[in-house]
Amino acid sequence: MRPTGPRVGELRERLGSALFARVAGPDGPRNRARIHGTPGPRWFGPDRPVRRVHGDASMFIGGLSALLLQSLHPLAMAAVAAHSGFRGDPWGRLQRTSTFLATTTYGTADSARLACDQVRAVHARVHGVTPSGEAYRASDPHLLGWVHVAEVDSFLRAHQRYGLRPLTDDECDGYVADTARIAIELGVPDPPLSTAELAHRLGAYRPELRATREAKEAGRFLLLHPPVPLLARLPYGVLAANAVSLLPDWAAAELRLPRLPLVEGVCVRPLGSAVTSAVRWAMAPSRPPTSAPTG
Repeated sequence: MRPTGPRVGELRERLGSALFARVAGPDGPRNRARIHGTPGPRWFGPDRPVRRVHGDASMFIGGLSALLLQSLHPLAMAAVAAHSGFRGDPWGRLQRTSTFLATTTYGTADSARLACDQVRAVHARVHGVTPSGEAYRASDPHLLGWVHVAEVDSFLRAHQRYGLRPLTDDECDGYVADTARIAIELGVPDPPLSTAELAHRLGAYRPELRATREAKEAGRFLLLHPPVPLLARLPYGVLAANAVSLLPDWAAAELRLPRLPLVEGVCVRPLGSAVTSAVRWAMAPSRPPTSAPTG
């Protein structure tokens, strides 16, 4: 049994509050109350798989893995490098992403639709040319499709490996179908509706993917120079190692990230499960489900 004395309870509260503040930002408590407390119909009922996945601590690993995977599309990475501000304001970007996920997953249908409209308005202003001379637009449905499938695949992989209650095969299909609802609102015309369609779509993007200089720099920033306090470096390092372990083999090879299967099985994954469990424990008391990092 876990100790439940006053000191442990206080530690739990402090850790949970610190994590929530990092992920949700200064407006987190107000946003949480609005998202969960506003009456009205939702896109997803309480029994839908998307609510279980996006509310689990495994999202911390899934979000990091998604960023690494998404970076492999040169046009998508060029847009992120030039316009997202992930280096100058990484926590702000995380907090905006977390709030978007929470709003679309748990908020009212009106709030979810408004959140998607706001993202589409931002995308409409993001365009440019890569260092190699290729034009890109963040509103390009093909690029949006890549960001979506990379994200959904990463979140689902993380949940199935580190989640408190992994989904059944039917529930995995349900999760992919749930996320398609959000993708359509963001401008993805034909998102996958099952895990089989998701795998097929990921494979279709493979010829376009490569690790550009910007992608490698983003990987070094996320894995080696994260903007986290010194005391958090060790648990963050565990999460980062597991994010790499979660990548498809071809993606890790493209990014030149080391993969040692024996070490992963004996050390990396058990530590990842332990840290994820600790995060889940810290954030559990008297808190509605919240979302964690993504791309």
